[in-house]
Amino acid sequence: MKFKMIHENYNVQDISRSLDFYNKALGLTEKRRKEAPDGSYIIVYIGNDEADFELELTWLAGHPQKYDIGEEEFHLAFEADDFEAAHKLHSEMGCICFENHDMGIYFIQDPDGYWLEVLPPK
Repeated sequence: MKFKMIHENYNVQDISRSLDFYNKALGLTEKRRKEAPDGSYIIVYIGNDEADFELELTWLAGHPQKYDIGEEEFHLAFEADDFEAAHKLHSEMGCICFENHDMGIYFIQDPDGYWLEVLPPK
């Protein structure tokens, strides 16, 4: 039996703000979306041509408060082909929330507080 990872979900407060962030910060674009006929939710799948894996962004109409995302220990990781340029972009965006110089990695934080790890190429 084999399993293929296909997506991870993040619940967001503002779908447009999140789409803008993920496009600018990581080059992820909308692949497809599902909208409830009654307007109660919007689900947008984003990704890029580097991998089949997608991030699912879910907006729920009945959830106006911020999401409790715990202690930010879970995260997605991205390998940057140009680590220095990525670091410069994220510094300019003001979204770097933690750097581990010993490991040569850093984390950025999206508008809803989710952490995303950025690694140099292997």
